[in-house]
Amino acid sequence: MEILKKRSGIVFSALLLIVSIILIVIPTGFPSSHYVNAVGAKARVLATDDSTIIQTGLFRQGDQRCTVEVLSGEHEGLVMDGVNLLSGSLAQDKVFQPGDTAWVLIERDSEDNPIFINMIDYYRLGKELAAAIIFALLLVSFARFSGVRIVISFIFAFLCIWKLLIPAALHGINPILVSVVTLSVITVATLLLVGGVDKRSLAAILGALSASLMTVLVGYVMTHWMQIHGSVLEQSESLLYAGFQDLDLTSLFVGVVALSAGGAIMDLSIDVAVAMGEVKDHAPSISRMELIKSGMAVGRAGVGTQTTTLLLAYMGSWLSVMMVYMAQSTPVLNILTSKEIASEIVQTLTGCTGLLLVTPLTAFSASWLYTRK
Repeated sequence: MEILKKRSGIVFSALLLIVSIILIVIPTGFPSSHYVNAVGAKARVLATDDSTIIQTGLFRQGDQRCTVEVLSGEHEGLVMDGVNLLSGSLAQDKVFQPGDTAWVLIERDSEDNPIFINMIDYYRLGKELAAAIIFALLLVSFARFSGVRIVISFIFAFLCIWKLLIPAALHGINPILVSVVTLSVITVATLLLVGGVDKRSLAAILGALSASLMTVLVGYVMTHWMQIHGSVLEQSESLLYAGFQDLDLTSLFVGVVALSAGGAIMDLSIDVAVAMGEVKDHAPSISRMELIKSGMAVGRAGVGTQTTTLLLAYMGSWLSVMMVYMAQSTPVLNILTSKEIASEIVQTLTGCTGLLLVTPLTAFSASWLYTRK
């Protein structure tokens, strides 16, 4: 039985890897923009001239002159001066130093001769890939084949969001529907990969999917009850200005709430299902009600840490906003009734509600699967 389970896990992992490769290949329907008479390239900063930068306190304005050597593309080896425009924004501006690696935009004339270089940002792709590879190697060395499955599930989840959820929502499909379908696919794939193809994974899937659907319902009701508009999502208004005026931002917010809680719901569901499976294996004659009680006991222990995890994740993203409120001596009632904080309260309470529901739903699903004749 154990050998069959391992073989099914290998087959499912290979199948999901093939699906991930297909997702990488298929287009999103939103092709990358092609610059007119311009091309992006990697470049090394050889020298800088900061004489035209105007420093006002912490902020810089003006422009920085950089001498760069192009390291990639058809203009590789080109040495030319570039301009780094500064707008006075700490979040957007960057000041290069000699030796830095940058991503630049080379503008050309009608004969494709370089005439101008615009300094875009630091080149981080190599470091990002290195960090991802190191993490994957550490994970595989620690968890072995389970680590490989986790890496595959991580890649698959990212591709589902990037290649399925986002394009579908931009094409006009209801964001709540798209989010529910995507979350369901990710949940099934992840739990089968991590838990294996057996009754325990099936019980976790049933509990997680049921709890996720209830989470969406609770999130929808709370969002409209508290009159939260989806524009609280970062950069969401930019979508409207980019030509997607028909996009329902509030529905998108509800979908984001469901996705954000999906990971914690999956985690708790597999914990309860596996624990109940172990109890059943060691006490085959246990009654269904006693088995449910065991699952509920495990769930109660997990809910406490998981709800704190959600609280820290949600509030951590708005920590700077809270600091601004405190620094400006904003009254507490003003803070609690603000749209930003109210949206975080909705996300936190909705996610915690999903965690409360996943334990009994998984416990009943597992007890039925483990004890049925």
